[in-house]
Amino acid sequence: MEILAAVLVIVALGVVVWFVGAPLRAGASAVDAEQRDLEARRDALEAERESKYREIRETEIDYRTGKLTEDEWRRQDRELRAQAVDVLRRLDELG
Repeated sequence: MEILAAVLVIVALGVVVWFVGAPLRAGASAVDAEQRDLEARRDALEAERESKYREIRETEIDYRTGKLTEDEWRRQDRELRAQAVDVLRRLDELG
């Protein structure tokens, strides 16, 4: 009889620990999801940054090979650099 009572107490404690620990387990998974989301946004912004850098280089090559006039090149270069600065700012905001 005493063994049965001990087993019931252990089971009851296990149930209490399970219910009390549920918010802690949910909080940990939410933090993991936020971290994955942050990393995904950072990866996307880094890819966008590299794309803008590549576009700037290609525009410069187009100008040097005569495909763009100086005015066209300056306009496009100014726009691309402004976009690249915006991407860098968003990257900085992520931390």
